[in-house]
Amino acid sequence: MPTADLIVTGARVRTLDPERPWAAAVAVRDGVVAAVGEESDVRDWRGPGTEVVRLGGGHLVPGLVDAHSHPVWGLDMATGTDLSGVTDLAGLRAALAAADRVDGWVTGYGLDHNAFEGCPVDRALVEDALAGSPAFLRLYDGHSALADGKALAAAGITGPRAFAQHSEVVCDADGRPTGHLVEHAAMDLVTALAPRAPLHTRRARLLDLLNAMAAHGLTGAHVMDAGDPDLLASVAEETPLPVRLRFAPWCMPGADQTALAELIGLQGTGGRHWRIDGVKFFMDGTVEGGTAWLEHADCHGRGTDAFWPDPDAYAAAVRTLHAAGVRTATHAIGDAAVRHVLDTVAALGPGGRHRHRIEHIETVPDDLLPRFAETGTAASMQPPHTAYTRSDGTDEWSRRLGPDRAARAWRLRDLRDAGATVALGSDWPIAHHDVRAVLATARSPRGAAARPGLTGLEALEGCTTHAARAAGEQDRAGRIAPGLRADLTALAVDPVEAPADELADSPVLLTVTGGHVVHRG
Repeated sequence: MPTADLIVTGARVRTLDPERPWAAAVAVRDGVVAAVGEESDVRDWRGPGTEVVRLGGGHLVPGLVDAHSHPVWGLDMATGTDLSGVTDLAGLRAALAAADRVDGWVTGYGLDHNAFEGCPVDRALVEDALAGSPAFLRLYDGHSALADGKALAAAGITGPRAFAQHSEVVCDADGRPTGHLVEHAAMDLVTALAPRAPLHTRRARLLDLLNAMAAHGLTGAHVMDAGDPDLLASVAEETPLPVRLRFAPWCMPGADQTALAELIGLQGTGGRHWRIDGVKFFMDGTVEGGTAWLEHADCHGRGTDAFWPDPDAYAAAVRTLHAAGVRTATHAIGDAAVRHVLDTVAALGPGGRHRHRIEHIETVPDDLLPRFAETGTAASMQPPHTAYTRSDGTDEWSRRLGPDRAARAWRLRDLRDAGATVALGSDWPIAHHDVRAVLATARSPRGAAARPGLTGLEALEGCTTHAARAAGEQDRAGRIAPGLRADLTALAVDPVEAPADELADSPVLLTVTGGHVVHRG
């Protein structure tokens, strides 16, 4: 009889496998689960080379997965001074005055729109604190930034620009660029000039980040960008990645048949614990940036345009990829964006079921809820984003939408009740990658979404079985059963029964990815 590489015992094992929901021990061989059962069921799997981990009553569950993250691209996004703690303009100016200068630049990230205290985002509000240094500051949503006059001049930005996608160099009534750069094409004008860390620094940061993610209990992440294949390969050749990464490179407006063929050709490429599987689209931007595609304009008269200037071209691109067997994930925050994606998937017919997903879904009306289950479209949602809103409606997100649409915020409970697959994630670096916070906030949403959330079991499923289903991996992941991936997470408390606040602070006892122990608490 072959022997196991790893045996985990002394555990309360919640398998999420209907054939055997509970167990006390798990044996692992060659990266997959070999046996699940009582201590006696795995005893014969033990050999001289078997590592045995005794959990002493810890709670073992299928490996937790972040269903929406940016751990590689996010290294560039989360660069410079962390501005996530800034709450007002005085605090912002103080942070910028004290910020480190790198190659003469001030860079920052995580800046909350609410810090502008209701004022339009404008470089004039902060330039005196920069003392002449060029600056590029990413707002928390990842879809907008503030650049000062020096940075704009370096990029040759003197007025409005036209883009193939819904992006904008915001200008005032006199045509002066305010420094507010909305969406990727506009931001890229400046990011190309801002300092970037050298390869060895980025490599070390990536390893540190993945180890930190594993230490918080993550065994996998659905990465909603192309990452950096060369960087990943250089790391994965030396050591197994502590977190399994599944990448979905972007398909942007203007993509022709050659570009689509390239995306199709990338599918399945990768290395140990990472691969490309899927394509990411954007149907809109963000509520706070005025680029969410809404069925009715926001309070500033914005939000009535799709990210793809020709939404039918998006649908055609999805059809081409679907015909080639490629799964898609589409960023859709506003109600009009969500409706268009659901219409697109429905038009694919029965073959489109359980092949496509929508990311974010921040505000949707009642009539769209059942269509997720009807079309087999997975809902991928990020409960920690609710913390950027306020229950009294005074935040930028709520003000822009108005009370009726704000009341439809992050409808996790309603989507599950309507039969949808609901996968959960953090969207790091937009929110922290701590999966315990994802689980806890899914049960107790905050701000505008402060209403009953998911049950403890439903939240756990969102990072396990439903995450696997959203990725088309339900036959090899998301449960603890023989033949499935040996991705395991052990916590000191039961993630289903423990109160949400206790879960958020629970010690992580063990993380196993592909049969490798990547964290011990």
